[in-house]
Amino acid sequence: MLKEIRQQPQVLERTLRSELRKIERLRKLIGQRRPRLIVLAARGTSDNAAMFGRYLLEIATGIPVSLAAPSIHTLYGARLDYREALVVGISQSGESTDTNLVVERARAQGALTIGVTNEPGSSLAGLAEHVLHVRAGREKSVAATKTYTGQLLLMYLLAYALGAPVSPEELRRLPEQAAAALEIEPVIAGLSERYRFMDHAVVVGRGLNYANAYEFALKLMETCYVVAERFSSADFLHGPIAMVESAFPVFLFAPSGVTWAAMQELIAKVQGLGAETLLISDLANREVGAAGSRMIHLPLRLEERYTPIPYIIPAQLFAACLATQKGLNPDQPRTLTKVTRTL
Repeated sequence: MLKEIRQQPQVLERTLRSELRKIERLRKLIGQRRPRLIVLAARGTSDNAAMFGRYLLEIATGIPVSLAAPSIHTLYGARLDYREALVVGISQSGESTDTNLVVERARAQGALTIGVTNEPGSSLAGLAEHVLHVRAGREKSVAATKTYTGQLLLMYLLAYALGAPVSPEELRRLPEQAAAALEIEPVIAGLSERYRFMDHAVVVGRGLNYANAYEFALKLMETCYVVAERFSSADFLHGPIAMVESAFPVFLFAPSGVTWAAMQELIAKVQGLGAETLLISDLANREVGAAGSRMIHLPLRLEERYTPIPYIIPAQLFAACLATQKGLNPDQPRTLTKVTRTL
């Protein structure tokens, strides 16, 4: 897992270099066939990438985005009207049975379909009209890391193809920013020791980093066997904050930008309850550093729109290091396999 986390700058650079020309062709095609709706279909870590895609695409394009519920097709046999829609299947292996069925049904109804996968020879690649390839190479660890950030990058490229103000030049900085995030691995390894006996936690994000809250919590659950709940800062205040007590671990993604004010309010509330808070932020947010909070500070100044990829890397490192602290093997979590097929 650690080895694959450290490969992410190269994966991002390789994916961007290889897929940008394809995206330019897709951009021309979509310009002639702009969808009225986007549907993203995925499971597991890929579903977290889809959640990020929903926020990014709606913010940047103004097109409504839905996260597919595959059981509508597989269990209930419903027939949805996908005309004038763009349907995107996201799967690391490309062999997620229910995700693939959504893409297959949508294409049969005339929807524009795209497959996002790390396996160009997969079933998904054969079903979708267009394929975006995460150039991650083989991912051996069951816990997905480099494929997740590769999928996030492809969501940026998809937004660009849809005419969003996403700059390819900004995207070219992401591999360097990922490399900078990796530089603080020793700091994270030291922090993880404090949490060796943690068995429950909450992870909070908002907006573009809401998906990262889900992904960080998933990594804590599958590699460290920590019961980790995940919330937006808004939803957390609508009830779940009642479970916070002294020393309760709360992890927060805290970039500068429009989400910071709400995050400040939440930090103050949970600290008032005695929570153990750990914040992930960067140099652009000089206000971060509240008394009582531990910090993971990326050595970068980042615009909020481009924080999700650099921000998830410290979280991945934390989960891998914590698993080691707990004497667990994050590469082979119990009861899990790399490819999961569900209906």
